[in-house]
Amino acid sequence: MYTEGMADLNEMILVLPLCPPDQKEAKIAQIKEKVTDRYLPVFEKVLKSHGQDYLVGNRLSRADIHLVELLYYVEELDPSLMANFPLLKALKTRISNLPPVKKFLQPGSQRKPPISEEDLEKARKIFRIK
Repeated sequence: MYTEGMADLNEMILVLPLCPPDQKEAKIAQIKEKVTDRYLPVFEKVLKSHGQDYLVGNRLSRADIHLVELLYYVEELDPSLMANFPLLKALKTRISNLPPVKKFLQPGSQRKPPISEEDLEKARKIFRIK
């Protein structure tokens, strides 16, 4: 259930670069609203309600990893969106400091940089987005 909610938000953020330029600001505003009013409050509430360090069973799970990846995307969109979610910030820090994750996040790692404008134009042509 948690990962399905994350997938919905993740999709909104990932397709943002393909959004037509004249619609981009409205799409960003919509995403920000959903992040702060719908998605992050739910995950913050889950962590608060059971008083544990992770989403499920008080141990690291796939859901935690997916959530932290999503939190990185949210921060790249607007770092202030995380301001009112201390338990999510703590989860992100905790997981980001796990040795394999920390290594992955280092500069030069496998984590992909944002898509270039040139690649965006190619994608728009392929998908016929104006």
